[in-house]
Amino acid sequence: MSEETPSRQAPFWHHAHSGEQRWPVTAVVLVVILLQVTLPTSLNIKFPLIICGIEFLLLVLITAMNPRRINQHLPTPRTLGLLLAALMTASNLISTARLISALLHGGVTDANSLVISGGSIWFTNVVVFALWYWEFDRGGPGARAQARHQIPDFMFPQMSDPDLAAPHWATKFFDYLYISFTNASAFSPTDVLPLTRWAKALMLVQSVTSLIVVALVIARGVNILH
Repeated sequence: MSEETPSRQAPFWHHAHSGEQRWPVTAVVLVVILLQVTLPTSLNIKFPLIICGIEFLLLVLITAMNPRRINQHLPTPRTLGLLLAALMTASNLISTARLISALLHGGVTDANSLVISGGSIWFTNVVVFALWYWEFDRGGPGARAQARHQIPDFMFPQMSDPDLAAPHWATKFFDYLYISFTNASAFSPTDVLPLTRWAKALMLVQSVTSLIVVALVIARGVNILH
């Protein structure tokens, strides 16, 4: 989503690289799909098996088209990846809304069920936003591997000082999962700064969603225990 400025001198971290492995992303998405399937009916989307089946099919197609290293920008797999992220986001937003409604109206009376369901939705929220950050930062993983855009959307500590990173350091999915996790738990950026407006907007939405879920789950849990 960022635009390259041809006249700008390339920073030390802006370089082409061999790309990252596909399997970590696939593994995490599979875990989230499983969590979505196993949510209680009262908190789940309608026809969860169909929706999760579509998500699984998209994941299989993406993996089949680019099974090993993501070392170049391929429009079709990336479009399918964005579609998968959008579908997972919509599903989790519905589950979040149903959880909030149940908490506000006393629909959850079991503390164990509350913690498991709330934790599942919260973790899914972390992974979904990690996918958005990973897909959009400097044009996505393929574009980053080809060094298409030198203006970053996120400023990692390794980008600020060449002494903090190896010569061929490059971001991977875990880095964006870390951003998402810390933003969802601290409700603000930690050591990675969002630079562009879309990055700030996404982090804002994630923080608000996470704050509401965590606050309501804790409040309801305390009431149940008392």
